[in-house]
Amino acid sequence: MFWNAVSLALREIRRNVLRSSLTILGIVIGVAAVITMVTIGEGATAQVRSDIQKLGTNLLQVFRGQGFGGGGARSTAAPFTLEDAWAIRDEVSGVRAVAPTASTMSQAIYGNANWSTQITGSTDQFLVVRDWALALGRNFSDHDLRVGAAVCLLGQTVRKELFGEQDPVGANIRLQKVSCEVIGVLSAKGQSGFGQDQDDSVIVPLRMLQRRLAGNADVTGIMVSARDGVSTEKVQSDIERLLRERRKIRQGAENDFNVRDLKEIASAFTSSTRVMTALLGAVAAVSLVVGGVGIMNIMLVSVTERTREIGTRLAVGAMAKDVLLQFLVEAVTLAAMGGVIGIVLGLSAGALATSMFGVPFVFNPGIVMLSFAFAAVVGIVFGYFPARRAAQMDPIEALRHE
Repeated sequence: MFWNAVSLALREIRRNVLRSSLTILGIVIGVAAVITMVTIGEGATAQVRSDIQKLGTNLLQVFRGQGFGGGGARSTAAPFTLEDAWAIRDEVSGVRAVAPTASTMSQAIYGNANWSTQITGSTDQFLVVRDWALALGRNFSDHDLRVGAAVCLLGQTVRKELFGEQDPVGANIRLQKVSCEVIGVLSAKGQSGFGQDQDDSVIVPLRMLQRRLAGNADVTGIMVSARDGVSTEKVQSDIERLLRERRKIRQGAENDFNVRDLKEIASAFTSSTRVMTALLGAVAAVSLVVGGVGIMNIMLVSVTERTREIGTRLAVGAMAKDVLLQFLVEAVTLAAMGGVIGIVLGLSAGALATSMFGVPFVFNPGIVMLSFAFAAVVGIVFGYFPARRAAQMDPIEALRHE
């Protein structure tokens, strides 16, 4: 009986191809919109997660002050010392590597080329905590760090701006008035989750930056990498406890430093993008409801046009439930066809949009099945009323219908 109803539904759809196509247009647009919006949102979430992971694995960043920007509490809080960094390394369990840092902006000059970039002073552990590989050359040696040698590692952006495609290892660039030998080139990192070009940087030994570029012994930040499998929350709380003791912060007083767990930041960003995705998907789903209204409208017209046919079927012995099933299956078939076409269009549009926005294409089978199921439910809900109206017709009155 069911397949007979499907056969009748397909025959009616073929008989009015143009009207059927226009009827399912709302469902097509609704399903395609939902899948496109969710695909873009999933891609954006994956991109944010990837960008933040590029900063380093299990990375904790310790900054003075409580704000994220410069100035304010950060500018008045006392800087860290190298001893703070070594205390974290030696006294906090679960720490993989610690890299104290200080930075300044400077012009990097080579021949006739110059480029304004960030100069970061740190140790050989900087590449470890940042999970950053060398593309060329070597890392800092113990001798470089101990004497504050005028050597540097170039990010890919700086290398490109100063040297083009040349190999810069062994060349000397000028940072302010200091001639600095290039001993290595960092691999490309791309943009961070905060939109910063991580490759636009020069890394020098911390002591070299303090003595020759900054003119002070300040350590403005400490990067800490936790071991795999170790709770970063535990490491974070131990660092806060240790620094409060070392900085002699009274009980109950607010910290004058900030320990950021990048996992928390990544979680906050991905939660935000997921909420936005859900909202956009919900707005797009309204189109499905509008499409359902279109199906109900056309099905009511169809019932009116086929009143004599319905009367004939009822007169020769068809049950009311048979007529109900026939029209209900026709409505669901229309919605299902619209769902399939919408899925194809939605995935195509999602792939195109993610390519244009430069985010990864993430195929989510769950949202595809959910969209199709929602379209089918729309067909059932909005097709039931016309089908019920057809099933409740009086055969005699239906046969008299002109």
